[in-house]
Amino acid sequence: MTDLVTGDDGLVRPVWASTDPMLRDYYDTEWGMPVRDERGVFERLSLEAFQSGLSWRTILAKRPAFRAAFADFDADVVAGFGEADVARLMADAGIVRNRAKILATITNANATVALRADGGLADFVWSFRPDWTPEPITSADVPTKSDESLALSKALRKRGFAFVGPTTMYALMEALGIVDTHLVGSHRRGTSGVWA
Repeated sequence: MTDLVTGDDGLVRPVWASTDPMLRDYYDTEWGMPVRDERGVFERLSLEAFQSGLSWRTILAKRPAFRAAFADFDADVVAGFGEADVARLMADAGIVRNRAKILATITNANATVALRADGGLADFVWSFRPDWTPEPITSADVPTKSDESLALSKALRKRGFAFVGPTTMYALMEALGIVDTHLVGSHRRGTSGVWA
């Protein structure tokens, strides 16, 4: 059995992105495309943290509610969230109501603001781009972490970030296009412009 399927539109995708319209659209248009702005990187960092232990589909379905709840991931606004905001977020059924992850998002907003003095979150995260990207044939070939994601995790923790483990940071690197883990043969392989 192969991990790739050809859709009705003739495009080759991994099984996980082949049937659910929301996942297919995310795969076709967004996942692995370069994101280099602070808000975009902060949003993805936050959503990857919320995803920990859950399916990505769950987070993607809740993304509009997350954006509304967290001021469209404006780091300046989220950094100013206080206990009343935490209570509001804990009562919001549209998002994942995990107090530790909510507090981590506020912590990470403050760390994002502080990081501007040294070039900003986007440049910082992109500075951990490896010299090569995997070329997975099957889903089993896709790494879950790397030396670079471990280094990024440690560096972000030193800067005051939370919920930034090496596996979560590898998922972030995939989402941002820092690595290309689209399966060889997929219509998206090599389309980010980051990797030839």
